[in-house]
Amino acid sequence: AVTIKCPECGKQMHRVSEVIDCWFDSGSMPFAQHHYPFENKEIFESQFPADFISEAVDQTRGWFYSLLAISTLIFDKAPYKNVIVLGLVQDENGQKMSKSKGNAVDPFEALAKYGADAIRWYFYTNSAPWLPNKFHDKGVTEGQRKFMGTLWNTYAFYVLYAEIDQFDPTKHKIEYDKLSVMDKWLLSKMNSMIKAADDNLNNYRIPEAAKAMQEFVDDLSNWYVRRGRERYWAQGMSQDKINAYMTLYTAIVTLCKCAAPMVPFITEEIYQNLVRSVDKDAPESIHLCDYPVCDENMIDEKLESDMEEVLEIVVLGRSARNGASLKNRQPLSVMYVAADHPLDSYYIDIIRDELNLKDVQFSNDVSAYIDYKFKPQLKTLGPKYGKQLGEIRTQLSQLDGHKAMGELNETGSLKLTLSSGEIALDKDDVLIESEQKKGFYTLSENGVTVAISTVLTPELIEEGFVREVISKVQTMRKDSGFEVMDHITVSVSGSEKVMAVVDKNREAISHDVLADDIVLGENVGNEKDWDINGEKVSIGVKKN
Repeated sequence: AVTIKCPECGKQMHRVSEVIDCWFDSGSMPFAQHHYPFENKEIFESQFPADFISEAVDQTRGWFYSLLAISTLIFDKAPYKNVIVLGLVQDENGQKMSKSKGNAVDPFEALAKYGADAIRWYFYTNSAPWLPNKFHDKGVTEGQRKFMGTLWNTYAFYVLYAEIDQFDPTKHKIEYDKLSVMDKWLLSKMNSMIKAADDNLNNYRIPEAAKAMQEFVDDLSNWYVRRGRERYWAQGMSQDKINAYMTLYTAIVTLCKCAAPMVPFITEEIYQNLVRSVDKDAPESIHLCDYPVCDENMIDEKLESDMEEVLEIVVLGRSARNGASLKNRQPLSVMYVAADHPLDSYYIDIIRDELNLKDVQFSNDVSAYIDYKFKPQLKTLGPKYGKQLGEIRTQLSQLDGHKAMGELNETGSLKLTLSSGEIALDKDDVLIESEQKKGFYTLSENGVTVAISTVLTPELIEEGFVREVISKVQTMRKDSGFEVMDHITVSVSGSEKVMAVVDKNREAISHDVLADDIVLGENVGNEKDWDINGEKVSIGVKKN
């Protein structure tokens, strides 16, 4: 042993030369924590080996190794079944955080600014746990908005109307046979989400589990709730209204239970208000609840597939409207759809309503609404055919666009007969341009083609003005702080054309905006000037 003097008291101290590695304590944790083998044999054996351990990658030669080495030496087996290695946190450019570089983020400042849930959710969704994580403000706020913001807004929507109706979910139950198609679709999507989240978490696919939840909350808010708002506005407590409340309640609570391990605080807040406030026998905390279990009987794959096709058609239809510079509040006469298979009338009604159409027709023949032009792709054809490019260009320009497109889609190639013989061009050899037919705007994507009629009749134009006036009044109601059920008086002045339209459609406008009276030519209450389809209008709203 080495002998040294204490610098303070002067006494002799002896340093032992045989010092065991400091990681030995950590590596002995599985048995040492239970004072095994001297006692607690059953507790130790019930917990050994661990299902998984998790630490950052810097522990590979530390804790991970010491656990494995000591366990192998003593028990001849590994102390863990799985190891989750966590990547290190870097700055937004992928650089190691360092005070000297000035790129370090104070975790406590970040927690105070964004909240723990937002930061946790960012790390779950940004990348697999074992990869380095680039931390930046934009990513955190985007996840906060997309997931937690959407979840909270949906929860707030339920609370608002449940409070108005004094709805108590403990006094009702979901009766599947009485549910609407939208209710059944949401419950199917919910159980598919549970199945995906559970499977991904069991297999350590963390971002994939979070993605399943994020997609579901988007479907819940931006499709189910938006499509069904009027169900909560209905007077009384009909069976359909009960179904709407119970389906929405079940979806929110179940989603919160799925997401609770990831975002514990927002889910606990929602659980306490939605569940514990009405059911004192429920577990004290969401974190004491069982994780949701998928009910396979509730999953309807065809229903989900059909609704997915509806969503694709609606997105494509909106893009076509934007391309034709037609607002969604302007009604259109018809949209033709070419898809794998036609949809039932229920889904067609949804498409009509979403895109503000009078009619939707499925047709395999879109030749009346779009044409195709073919040109040679010089990068691929130049090296192969050289001097024959001019002849190829001429023949391509003379093709029947639809016939050629059909041949290309069916066989994967386009045959041309040149002076030198027959050649076959594949899709990479040609440039394909779509050409709109007059009176239509057409778009194609993922095997679906939509063609909207862009011809506006006087009746459609009038209805477009009505929709715009209703929208402006609803905006003013909200900006004025009126409650959902407040009745109002509306005034319209300015454009004679708009006043004539409003006068002709008083009943429809009054119904949608809860107006007891519409005054023309003068202003009442809160006023605001608007430009409605090029017409200058002043609109006023006053609470009655």
